[in-house]
Amino acid sequence: MQLPIEAHRSTRAIAWELTRNRWTIAIAGAVVMMMIGTVYSWAIFTQPLRVAYRWDLTVTTWTYSIANFSLAAVGAVVGGFWQDKAGPRHVAIVGMALWGGGNVLAGLGTPIFGAPWLYASYGLIGGIGAGMAYITPLAMVTKWFPDKKGLAGGLVAGAFGLGAFAYNQLIPRLPGFHQAALHAGGFIAAQAAARAARAPFDSAMLSAAQTPTAADIGAVMRVFVMSGVVFLIVGLLAASLFRNPPRGYSISGHAGASPSANNGYSPSQVVAMPQFYLLWMQLFVNVIGGITIISNSVSILAELTKVSAAAVAPLFGLVSVFNAIGRLLWGTISDRIGCNHSFAAMFFFQAVTLFLLSNVHEFNFALAGFSVILLCCGGGFGTMPSYNAQYFGTRFMGLNYGLILSAWGLAGLIGPILAARAKDLTGSFTGMLPITAIVLLMSVILPFITKKPSPRLKVESSARCQERG
Repeated sequence: MQLPIEAHRSTRAIAWELTRNRWTIAIAGAVVMMMIGTVYSWAIFTQPLRVAYRWDLTVTTWTYSIANFSLAAVGAVVGGFWQDKAGPRHVAIVGMALWGGGNVLAGLGTPIFGAPWLYASYGLIGGIGAGMAYITPLAMVTKWFPDKKGLAGGLVAGAFGLGAFAYNQLIPRLPGFHQAALHAGGFIAAQAAARAARAPFDSAMLSAAQTPTAADIGAVMRVFVMSGVVFLIVGLLAASLFRNPPRGYSISGHAGASPSANNGYSPSQVVAMPQFYLLWMQLFVNVIGGITIISNSVSILAELTKVSAAAVAPLFGLVSVFNAIGRLLWGTISDRIGCNHSFAAMFFFQAVTLFLLSNVHEFNFALAGFSVILLCCGGGFGTMPSYNAQYFGTRFMGLNYGLILSAWGLAGLIGPILAARAKDLTGSFTGMLPITAIVLLMSVILPFITKKPSPRLKVESSARCQERG
């Protein structure tokens, strides 16, 4: 009788160890997400870079757009394919090395080589690395948490928004960067006043508080370098803990958990399904609604409320935490009401908010509106991993979700540039807000026409995979 008792204890010990390990791995995934989530803090760099190098808004926004496109349309797809083959650890380590290295290179080379270097280092190299590091925790935790896909996906995705929140709180308060932001804001305000008065702009007439200095450029570039160093150290340590659950892993009491590793559509099947394009379109619209605001958030808030950009930056950082909260909140809500209903609700709330926001000029109300947008934009990323897993399974989660994330890449390329061009051509951001609201309102129908694929096809797909295996 002793052997069965020991075997039972051994089984319980293994189950406990796996349960403890999955939370450790989820926390490591959240740390990696925080490091790459700082890409959403790009808006704090916009004005200092514009003034330091005499760029227009479109030039600075291209960096952010390239980074988003490289992250979601290149890095996430490459990383998803690779991690399905080799597991998440190596992919995340390479991704963090590229993201951290891209930031360091941006700080070292931009003063010498200008905007093309920034596009290549931060936008292309860093963006691809961020995408590789982004896809791995999401694909990994859905396998460790078959019983709580929405909660786990929301937790890890929420850390992405939390990284931007922490970064937005820290960087604008650094003395050198703060001075650079003050000088840039004063310079841009003087330009706007001259334009409003239809008078020629003479930089020689600027006050000391409006004049950018060489020290300002140095402070901004040091932020890129030091950020990259932190990303490398902290991100690589966290990524080294990544791994998939062992074969046959399941959660006690969760029906259907054990076969989840074997069930699922292959990427070639997924791209032939209408459901893939409907999920892709839902993420695309949700990102357009949010990223258009996030990419130029400081400038838009300053325009709406007439508060200086230097004062807006840390305050926007406070509300940016809603991006993180939304990922966890909507991910959890989707476990209860379904991913379809969650996306429909997010589209509706964003549409109503954007309609109202174009006429809001009181600072607290504007911040409240931005909070709703961030809550819903983040919610899309917290809900989509579960949405993807429910429709297509987890066997090929890495590449399948990476393909869906290409919607983020395209939206991240188009949305910020359209907003920047509207500002450069018309002098205002507000005209694009109602247009974006209409697109979101029309998209409410998309989740309701999205139906799950046939279970019969999924079983056939699983059988073929097992035969090949």
